[in-house]
Amino acid sequence: MLESCEAAIASAAGAAAAVDRAPRIILRLGTCAKRGSGNENGGLSGGKNGGAPNGNRRDRGDGGAQTGRLAARENLLGISQDEMRGLRGREIAMIFQEPMTALNPVLRIGAQVEEAIRVHEPRAGESEIQRRALEALERAALADPGRRARQYPHQLSGGLRQRVMIAMALAAGPGVLIADEPTTALDVTVQKQILELLANLRRELRLSMLFITHDLGVVAQVAGRVAVMYAGRIVEEGPVEEVLRAPRHPYTEGLLRAAPRLTREKLAPIPGTVPSLDALPPGCAFAPRCPHRVAECDAAMPELRAVNKNHEARCILVP
Repeated sequence: MLESCEAAIASAAGAAAAVDRAPRIILRLGTCAKRGSGNENGGLSGGKNGGAPNGNRRDRGDGGAQTGRLAARENLLGISQDEMRGLRGREIAMIFQEPMTALNPVLRIGAQVEEAIRVHEPRAGESEIQRRALEALERAALADPGRRARQYPHQLSGGLRQRVMIAMALAAGPGVLIADEPTTALDVTVQKQILELLANLRRELRLSMLFITHDLGVVAQVAGRVAVMYAGRIVEEGPVEEVLRAPRHPYTEGLLRAAPRLTREKLAPIPGTVPSLDALPPGCAFAPRCPHRVAECDAAMPELRAVNKNHEARCILVP
């Protein structure tokens, strides 16, 4: 569990809070929001920047800073780059959105999968590393893994490249997997196959998974809990079926109304645009676009309020 997560991005006006006091990220969670709402930054903060206990804050020197605490671990911001490198891939791994830009175009597939094993297990022999790399490719459902290992990324389809990314992420046996929109660039048929593969691997390997997406249908399929983010803050969190069936934040309601349906209904877009992170309104960030806006919304940012013991929403309409 990643607790009290914050991430800031340097801007001309100073540090802008891309993730602002996310109280907790429970892994096997889906995060959902429109682009620019901060869900990718929440995942990157957990996978790359780690956390600092007790609200400690460390400036990076470029105008940005991160805080947070990863339960059952030391202060990740206080460890060296070599120690952090030992965690990446070994304990926390990530699948990126576009495999063609994440894979090295001049290295064969097998060499790229082997690298993750070689870095974390320097005592392993070459034959053992190659065997395990082929096993990782086979686990990711690539047919004829020996042939695929000798190919280059441009020789594979988008779906096969994403399977390679999954094999690379799981090659060193991490316990936490961050999936940053891993199906966005794929067609619907391949997307279904990748989602089923991730679900099977999560069960078989007992992985904790943070799945970042803008697709509510994907959220419903892969997540046990969902956190909806807007302007860098979690605005609603709870069991996925409950949140999608009975949302309590106006932004979540707007996302569901704007989702395409099989019936020939006119879509209801959310008016306005997401505010700039360095010019957020003083109260609720969603207030300028909210159909239920009242004066109290502009006074201060509301805290997360309990709908029930498993469901919270950041809205004054929640009693």
